Amino acid sequence: MKIVILGGVAAGAKAAAKAKRLLPDAQIDLYTDDTHVSYSACGLPYYIEGNFEDYRLLLVRSPGEFEQDGIHIHLKNRAVKILSSTKQVLIEALGENRAFLVDYDKLIIAVGARPVIPQIRNVDLNNVFTVRKIEDGIAIRKKAEESSNAVIIGGGYIGIEMLEALVRQNVRTTLIEYAPTIMQNFDDDMSELILVELNKISGERFEILTSEIATEFSGDNSGVKLVRTGSGKEIPVDFAVICAGVKPNIEIARDAGIMLGETGAIKVNKRMETNIPDIYACGDCVEENLIVTNTKIWLPLGTNANKEGRIAAISACGGNETFDGVLGSAVTRCLNLSMSMTGLTEKKARTLGIEPVSVTVTKNDKVGYMPDVNNITLKLIADKNTGKLLGCQGVGAGDADKRVNTVTSALLAGLTAEEFFKNDLTYAPPFSPTIDPLLNAAQILSEKFSAYTES
Repeated sequence: MKIVILGGVAAGAKAAAKAKRLLPDAQIDLYTDDTHVSYSACGLPYYIEGNFEDYRLLLVRSPGEFEQDGIHIHLKNRAVKILSSTKQVLIEALGENRAFLVDYDKLIIAVGARPVIPQIRNVDLNNVFTVRKIEDGIAIRKKAEESSNAVIIGGGYIGIEMLEALVRQNVRTTLIEYAPTIMQNFDDDMSELILVELNKISGERFEILTSEIATEFSGDNSGVKLVRTGSGKEIPVDFAVICAGVKPNIEIARDAGIMLGETGAIKVNKRMETNIPDIYACGDCVEENLIVTNTKIWLPLGTNANKEGRIAAISACGGNETFDGVLGSAVTRCLNLSMSMTGLTEKKARTLGIEPVSVTVTKNDKVGYMPDVNNITLKLIADKNTGKLLGCQGVGAGDADKRVNTVTSALLAGLTAEEFFKNDLTYAPPFSPTIDPLLNAAQILSEKFSAYTES
């Protein structure tokens, strides 16, 4: 058995390791156009921030460690075409001016996603960075340590994490977001709360510009020096970081006749099989099933990629385990403000034809006399017609994320707000008030739902 894997960050590396454990005698070859394999791309902002000095801590396994297990890693080798009729892949050896064909019995596509580059004039100037690979993190950190001013394009998860990273490196930072508020994955009221809370602590360290676009980078041979915006602002900078989102790398799959899903990412079943026999796909290039509604979603996260890589390997090796989907769970932080969510937002529910009902509560995350007490705001959402929980969002300096994590189990179980209110959550003064804010939200939501049904 010869298993060929295309891509080697999270999903591809996981698939290689799992396949080798399942079929020790199989020949496993992993091809990636990257210079590293099996690393934590999610950790790049925290390396840039200075939480640790050695970028190699981001590397999970080296090519040599894979080789010791009999897995052959081919760095700087780009897959350019899949020939499914002959079960071959055309590989280009980067920098060597040569290409060659590789045979496979089973093929796993894990080619990930790439940064979206907005249409900004002179976007190819030096010192304009994206955040995707190890080299990006090394270059940004080096530049940050010698700089005073920077601009971030985009106010999503990566943009927010990079804002923290640059501020911690004492770089005066301007974040530019085209939408009216940041963190658009959240409901508008929660996004606005995030913006308000960050502005409270900004001081002179950073500025967030919303409903604004960057139109031009201006500079010289040494790099970008000025960012111009649509409203006429001119912002002096030493460097810029583009965090305008990512898009799935689907071209090689599409050109091979592999079906794409409604989200534009590769379509797979629960066994990570594509529509072409013996070809599987996983990670940031595939779409997932959103368990709450049984609809499709594209959610490029490292947790999903690892789970999918495991299932792709099991399937390629003849197993029958399945990956049922995701809940849309995510979390990040910016300067001690945590932002977390799971399931549906109100606005997403409405686009799916679901009428939501919600409550928002702001409470202490622990007993008020504890020295580290902080406020958290929780938004709990249910289906107005059934009472079933749909999702939760949490924002605050306190432990909002652990409350959101609790809701994930309720979503999997299909609990109503009333059923969830009966949950027996832990209590002690350093961890929670006597009635946890999450249960308080569930109680109010349950009463709200009861009022609807009685009327």
